[in-house]
Amino acid sequence: MAELQMTTIVTLAGAVLVLAALGGFAWMGASELRLRAARRTRLAPGGPTVAPPPKAGMVGEQVMGAVRRLGQQSAVRDPAKLSLLRTQLMQAGYFNREAPVIFLGVKAAAMALATAGVLLLLPLLFNGKGGFSGVVMAAAISGVAILGPDQVLKSRKRDREQEYSDGFPDLLDLLVASVEAGLSLDASVSRVTEELDRRYPNLTIHLRMLVLELRAGRARKDAWASLADRLGIDDARALSTMLRQAEEMGTSLGDTLSIFSQDMRAKRMLRAEEKALALSAKLTVPLIVFIFPCLVGALMLPAAVRVVKIFAHQ
Repeated sequence: MAELQMTTIVTLAGAVLVLAALGGFAWMGASELRLRAARRTRLAPGGPTVAPPPKAGMVGEQVMGAVRRLGQQSAVRDPAKLSLLRTQLMQAGYFNREAPVIFLGVKAAAMALATAGVLLLLPLLFNGKGGFSGVVMAAAISGVAILGPDQVLKSRKRDREQEYSDGFPDLLDLLVASVEAGLSLDASVSRVTEELDRRYPNLTIHLRMLVLELRAGRARKDAWASLADRLGIDDARALSTMLRQAEEMGTSLGDTLSIFSQDMRAKRMLRAEEKALALSAKLTVPLIVFIFPCLVGALMLPAAVRVVKIFAHQ
């Protein structure tokens, strides 16, 4: 009776997955005409240019072209999220103009591959013996397709933000030294970019973009605000606000940067002390789970062997 109930549950779960896959395909087919019309209207002459089609015979370019087309359909479906997605991709280190379209295309391709994988698992889902494993595999494939691209983007963004936070105090120290030596702020940024290239390569990319914006004639407060948006850390936003206020009030940049640099060094020291103080609490679980049983075994094993020998002789 229990096996019959389990088989019924697995069959129903497989049927639900199949119906969901077929419904997704039907929905995509029904919305294709509407998306094509909206895309033609949006990409009409005078609007954004369309990426050139891939060359025939190149498998990689053909695949990339298909991903771009899927991404354009997703972008037309929800164009309001493109600006936020572009900012997140820039914070993660993707500066290509087509990065949002490619990312949306990758997500759509992952969903399509997951749907195909679930369909291929149909024989296993309807099998009485391997039905549960089929459901688990289908759920795993669906989870990877839904959460995988976003998690990769968040992980890359988190690693970049860690490098930006580590390099920002050094950036401020070098800026203070350059400004106090007589260089202007713009020239100091150019000089500091060369010095930080080896230690913080990802941070220097944003600094080079800042230098190019300043050389192109963009206002200093707007250029630094754009840098803060690309970095996505609180220290950069605070520096941008401080420079804007110093420019509006006419205060000395050298003194302002010096005070701000001291504040950044104090924050970095506090973060280091916080990690050091949290180390003892983090080591508690490994000590209890791994080291304590080994220590107890090393102390009690000789006594246990001796007790066994005594009872054996008796």
